[in-house]
Amino acid sequence: MRTRQKETGAVTAEFAVALPAVILLLAFLLAGGAAGITQLRLEEAARAGARALARGDSTEAVQGIVRRLAGEAASAVVESDDEWRTVTVSAGAGGALGPLIPWTLTASASAKSEAAGPSAAGGKSYGRWVPS
Repeated sequence: MRTRQKETGAVTAEFAVALPAVILLLAFLLAGGAAGITQLRLEEAARAGARALARGDSTEAVQGIVRRLAGEAASAVVESDDEWRTVTVSAGAGGALGPLIPWTLTASASAKSEAAGPSAAGGKSYGRWVPS
């Protein structure tokens, strides 16, 4: 009977020690999930921005597309050469713990300029130009 009285508070003490570790693990899992979702949004925004830029949309229109898809905190950098258009989108990690985590997520996408098709040479183009 004496042994049983001695062990009565042991479960409570073990629970009090383990609970912060479980909460910390859950917080890290949620932060990682939020960062993964943010990365997917950035990748989609970069692809859509590169497609719009390749079609001939303005840089301001591309910025609007990126902000609509990736969120207002996202920033886009547009690069162009003769043939390829590249959009790089970056933002901080999302979620409730995002401001506490110093991660900057980045995604980049490139698309071949459609201006190099028949419409650039003065020809008419109806729909999407596909090189032969």
